[in-house]
Amino acid sequence: MIEYHQPLYRPPAEANSIIIQATLGCSFNKCTFCTMYESKEFSIRLLEDVFKDIDKMVSFYSDANKMFLADGDALACKTEHLVKILEYAYSKFPKLRRVSIYASAFNLHDKSIEELKLLKEKGLTLIYYGIESGSFEVLKRIQKPISSSKMIEGLNKAFEAGMKTSVTVILGVAGKKYSNLHIEESAKILNQIKITYLSTLQLMLESHTKEKFVKNFDGEFELLNTKEMLEEQKYFLELLKPINKVIFRSNHVSNSLGLAGTLPKDKDRLVDEVSYVIENYL
Repeated sequence: MIEYHQPLYRPPAEANSIIIQATLGCSFNKCTFCTMYESKEFSIRLLEDVFKDIDKMVSFYSDANKMFLADGDALACKTEHLVKILEYAYSKFPKLRRVSIYASAFNLHDKSIEELKLLKEKGLTLIYYGIESGSFEVLKRIQKPISSSKMIEGLNKAFEAGMKTSVTVILGVAGKKYSNLHIEESAKILNQIKITYLSTLQLMLESHTKEKFVKNFDGEFELLNTKEMLEEQKYFLELLKPINKVIFRSNHVSNSLGLAGTLPKDKDRLVDEVSYVIENYL
């Protein structure tokens, strides 16, 4: 087996995937809500080291059909670098049918449509992408300052290139003061893009990150309780009017209520489920 550079993370849906570290850490690594890669300095791994890991994994999992390219946003690699990894991976795993990757909002925006189409042609089929919030005011305060227009442009390019996208929004990330703004602006983005999957997470803070939140929100950041989190969830679902079919999930360990459905078909049912819990259990 290969020796991973810890800590190692992957999306829940990649539990049965081969994991190959194309990069170490996160190229941005400033978001106050995220501590995943704070112990790592970002670097792009040498192709020969990536190829060695692929070779080792083939000897154990030759029938694997899914692969996830770690770490935080391997899309930061130059397109030519990723193409070589994809070509090598597909040449070694004869049953490989899906390769996925984390992508920061910044890196996806910076890739051209031609680059994304080439990566799709070479087998990069799924991108995991955190919107976190659609509000620039909130994004500035959580130290992820990217405009909604750039996020919309990046995600629509991925769709045009034929890639599937899995997008996340973080409930509670704006605290109580900016809660409505956060939900309204997040829904506004989702109503302008074509994506494949949408999920919500609930904000979970470690002790040392809570201090940063309070400071960046001018001392006014208040964590939402369970009821308030679910009220955000309900409001978010009510505002969603996706322009294509979207598979929705809130099944991450952080969520206080698991939800699953397809939008817009199951929108009313999902809203009713959240309402029932709020009214009867909280």
